Amino acid sequence: MNFEFSDEQKAIRELAAQIFADASNDESLLAMARRGEIYNEELWQTLSEQGLLAICLPEEYGGIDLGLTEMCLLLEEQGRHVAPVPLFANLVLGALPILQYGSAEQHQRWLAPYAAGQLKLTAAIAELGMHEAIYSAVQALEEADGWTLSGTVSMVPDGAIADLVLVPVTHEDGGRSVVAVSTTAEGVNISGQEVGLLGEKAAQIRFGDVHVAQDSLIGQRGQGEDILVWLEERANLGHCAQQVGVSEEAMKRTATYISEREQFGVPLGSFQALAMRMADSFIDIEAMRSTYWLALWRLDSGIESAAEIRTAKWWACDGAHRVVQTAQHLHGGMGADVEYPIHRFFLWAKQISYSLGNASLQLEKLGALLAADDSQGFKGLEV
Repeated sequence: MNFEFSDEQKAIRELAAQIFADASNDESLLAMARRGEIYNEELWQTLSEQGLLAICLPEEYGGIDLGLTEMCLLLEEQGRHVAPVPLFANLVLGALPILQYGSAEQHQRWLAPYAAGQLKLTAAIAELGMHEAIYSAVQALEEADGWTLSGTVSMVPDGAIADLVLVPVTHEDGGRSVVAVSTTAEGVNISGQEVGLLGEKAAQIRFGDVHVAQDSLIGQRGQGEDILVWLEERANLGHCAQQVGVSEEAMKRTATYISEREQFGVPLGSFQALAMRMADSFIDIEAMRSTYWLALWRLDSGIESAAEIRTAKWWACDGAHRVVQTAQHLHGGMGADVEYPIHRFFLWAKQISYSLGNASLQLEKLGALLAADDSQGFKGLEV
């Protein structure tokens, strides 16, 4: 069996790595932080020009018509360079569900401008995994030509800069749907929410009797639950991809540092205790990588993968915590300096770990899946 990536996949990874390396390096990131800037708009436009924003979209909408594997390789490279662009929110949370469930008219209306870098997307799913909490947040009152929305959603990923937000809603009859809402619509109020030291990358959005037309419905009326389950699986995989990139780069930088830094006349890396901690980090990253690749392959192949995705996300949360903690610890006092590069990887890893459910929630959901299988004769995870 051949486990190698194809030439096309390798080319995508190399292109992404070069773009991110040129635009998102230690010096440029520090300068952005000192200026109080959160996003690199120039990098965003470069990704658009190279077709990477629309890597999974058909060519007719400005994409390059590739799959989930190529998307995850792109997200890995973003994580490796902690590149400050809202790629996950736009590509995974916005473009993918519109492509999967949207109409041809919606594809042309939203995906083509997105691919051109002219429209930013996201979805109000910060509490995904607790569906009742999401749906009860925004109510949709039926009208002759659409719905009137009222309610509030919080911690919307990159919502402060989004032009279009996918919002789960509950109808009067209890039905559940997903609608696309323009952030410039009358009655929409957006306020930024700070996420740790990464800036106001999330937003609270209030809907005060906001009217949306029927052609804003994503998929069918009452299909919201299915859309969210579909989206959650791909969102968790996207986070796993980013986390592998973040953690692996943190480990490599730490290995270089302790190989060069001397104490008592010898490199820190020669101390057995430190070498063992680095070995543990390597094992954690390989476990993160292998479980995520298995889940990705199964999902991309159309094979049931719910348990594998939960397993991969658990490793991405739990393993990354140990890796970046070790990285920061082995850098000594410098590791705690918020302007020192390694601290940036620590912040990214922690934010990803708590997005869409931390390790404990993933373990709880995995246990529920295994218990359900057990009631029908448990076969375990397929490998």
